[in-house]
Amino acid sequence: MKTFTTVNQQIAVIALTAIATIISHTNPVFAQLLRGAGASFPQPLYERYQVEYERDTGKRFKYTDIGSGAGIRLFANESVDFGSTTLIPTPIEQNQMENGLLMVPTAGGALAIVYNLKDVTANVKLSRDTLAKIFTGKISNWQQVNSRFPNRDIQVIVRSNSSGTSFILSKYLEQITNGKIVASRKPNWGFEVFSGHTQDSGVAGEVRRIDGAIGYVQAGVAQRNNLSVARIENQAGRYVKPTLEETKKALANVKFKEDFTAENINNPGDGYPLVSLTWLLFYKRYPNRDTVTESKELLTWILTKGQSFNEELEYTKIPEDVTQKVIESINNELRVIPY
Repeated sequence: MKTFTTVNQQIAVIALTAIATIISHTNPVFAQLLRGAGASFPQPLYERYQVEYERDTGKRFKYTDIGSGAGIRLFANESVDFGSTTLIPTPIEQNQMENGLLMVPTAGGALAIVYNLKDVTANVKLSRDTLAKIFTGKISNWQQVNSRFPNRDIQVIVRSNSSGTSFILSKYLEQITNGKIVASRKPNWGFEVFSGHTQDSGVAGEVRRIDGAIGYVQAGVAQRNNLSVARIENQAGRYVKPTLEETKKALANVKFKEDFTAENINNPGDGYPLVSLTWLLFYKRYPNRDTVTESKELLTWILTKGQSFNEELEYTKIPEDVTQKVIESINNELRVIPY
């Protein structure tokens, strides 16, 4: 990469800092403060949950966005009270979770393709073919996208860590290219990208800074950073933005499995094509009753009152019939060790 040569060092520093913050329980005042870490994708929503939960109940929880992959690792290592992910943990990862796993869906959201083209006021529309070629380096100049655009290099900005947002994009590209692109949490894009960053906020900041840049972030992050957002061609041939309405269309027919994961939702028939659900990861067994009680109360709040804040931040709600089943599982399956 041209401008991101110390990725591993930065990841290590962020992870160590997060762990130190998350697992520090030296102050007895915060003994029952639930601490979690993981996906950047739901971070704007979980920020709002933190504020509203404290306002509503007087209780607090701590959430640090470090990426889905790192969140799964910390959860498997029992370094946090809960994790967060837009990825479904692999069977190998689940086998490492000795105290069990309960996946709790909290929202659906969209991944925005964001760009920076100074002095260009026309909307950027990306066909499925063009999107795939940009993120494989086959299209490298904005005039190849539209002859009226400036003769300017396309500077591709990506996530550098194990990321749910990278998986959402690469999984979609895998499907629309019939497997020519391989879905991955940390894709090999096959060419030298301009830079990579460990959080959506880093990608957003770099896109804003670099003329000619293109990248991908959760739609709420794009909105918060006032970034230009491309219209993406969906399966029905419409060019759509990642609005709440289009995200709802894409997720309207999602079918949840018994473990509350979902069947493949990439490349929906209509609506915005780059969408995902997001989950919290909770253990089925905790070392003390207070943590179990706090976990049940927090999750029940998120799946009831908390859902009322989702659409304000451009996230979809989890269907009520599903949340009722999840709450039932929370009450039945979260226990104290040993049980």
